[in-house]
Parts: sequence; C-alpha cells; structure tokens
Amino acid sequence: MPASMFSYTKTVLESVSFDPKLFSKEVEKAIKMLLPYELEQLVNWLYSFTTARPELKGCLAYVAE
Repeated sequence: MPASMFSYTKTVLESVSFDPKLFSKEVEKAIKMLLPYELEQLVNWLYSFTTARPELKGCLAYVAE
C-alpha cells in the first residue's frame, strides 16, 4: 500500500506540473504525508523530474530542509 501512495503522489505532481505554485503546494503536502523512505524516493524523483523543468526547481527548497 505505501508504494501506491508514492505512485499516487508522483501522478498528482506530474498532473500539476504546469503551475509552479500548485506544484510546490503539492510537494509540501507530500512531504507531510509520505513515510521517511518514500520521502527519500520523492526527493530523488524531484531532482530528476525538475531537471528538464527549471521553473519547478523552486520546490526543491522544501526538500532541502
């Protein structure tokens, strides 16, 4: 079940990636919701996902804390 929560989070983030503010808001929610090992997966995914989308790099400040 936890793996599906991470998958769901990725799906949501991909679907809102058109809006940097909304994307950042969803990243904040995900940080509060995911388990520690899922959070580590999310951070890795975010770094690779935002490589081609520089407008979304601002959300990385949330995961650097």
